[in-house]
Amino acid sequence: MEFGVFLNGYLPGPAAHDTNAEHLMLMREMEYAILADACNWKFAWFGEHHGLPEYSHMSAPAPVMGYVAARTSRIHLGFAINSFPTTKEHPVRIAETAAMLDHITEGRFEFGTGRGAGSHEVATFNGLSTSETKSMWDEVIHEIPRMWEQKDYDFVGKHFSVPTPHNILPKPHGLGHPPIWVACGNVDTYTKAGKHGIGAIAFNFEPIHNLKGRIAAYKEAVENPDDQIGQYRNNNVMMTNACICLEDRDRAREIAKKRTGYRVTMVNLYHDTMPKSPDARVWPTPPIKVEWTDEMLDTAIEGGYMLCGNPEEVCEQLVRYQSVGCDQVAFGVPDEGYTHDEVLEMIEVFGNQVIPEFDRDPVHSTTRFRQQAQRRYPDFQYPVPSEVDGAEPPFFAVRV
Repeated sequence: MEFGVFLNGYLPGPAAHDTNAEHLMLMREMEYAILADACNWKFAWFGEHHGLPEYSHMSAPAPVMGYVAARTSRIHLGFAINSFPTTKEHPVRIAETAAMLDHITEGRFEFGTGRGAGSHEVATFNGLSTSETKSMWDEVIHEIPRMWEQKDYDFVGKHFSVPTPHNILPKPHGLGHPPIWVACGNVDTYTKAGKHGIGAIAFNFEPIHNLKGRIAAYKEAVENPDDQIGQYRNNNVMMTNACICLEDRDRAREIAKKRTGYRVTMVNLYHDTMPKSPDARVWPTPPIKVEWTDEMLDTAIEGGYMLCGNPEEVCEQLVRYQSVGCDQVAFGVPDEGYTHDEVLEMIEVFGNQVIPEFDRDPVHSTTRFRQQAQRRYPDFQYPVPSEVDGAEPPFFAVRV
């Protein structure tokens, strides 16, 4: 099992409307990813959301990943997720950005995709409705791998067009292309991800055992994809969750008991296309005030709503995630109750004491998948004019 940090630009309360606080939060989130690179973590995932104050101020993850890539050497950096509404961004721009990030990261980019968080977010882009985003994603996800391969790409579809042949540049770095993922909520999305042979990004807003059937449906479908997208199969499930892992067990549990559920009320508000939490409280309705007891905390941990404790305890808790079929677990940082220094401590403690118990492979699983890439399209779908085919390039500093 592999591990990642999940950075979403969370900034609750009045601080969300203070630009200095916003700047500090964004710079600290990049610091977390850079530290994770030095502490055995294999992935750093960056959310992308629009118009969701307090919940996420991470609207442009691409430049953030460029900053982090320049200061890291091993950790993979991924979109979680890049939404595909064609009213938001032309798919050619999405393909170009992903390929450029693949170069900047030296092949460490992970291409997480999806429809968008919910109706409020997608309405930001020309009043789009969530009823339209499914067919948009279906159309775009099939075309981007072709843009990455062909040198005379054209397409006329329902939601976008490239009416005359164009070479979409740059092409991805080296062999193959970035690993492709999709955000999953209901069982149909998991099954679709499996049929496409792409990774599943799961969001844990409910007891971990509830996801076992969905993950099983994915694993069955991905075994023999009947509509493979891209040049190779990515059969991983990445699960997001919360983790409070410190040397001081009592302090970890104290932090856990400070969790108010405030962020969950915004998840229920903004992610209105996904299953709600059991209490279904929606912002601005305040979360149910809970006076946490040790028994209540233990029940939450047992249910898989969070991991909490010292490294030894957290190792025991992670077995539940393996049992339901998770290949990777990513933890949202920072979380409620933590100080900045404690977030840094958690990244170091979990990375240096927990991760080696589960992941001793120096190579990322998606790197191994990518090594199996096989082209699916010819360079050119149309005859190349002889005057172009025989053109002699000038002397230049970069030559083949």
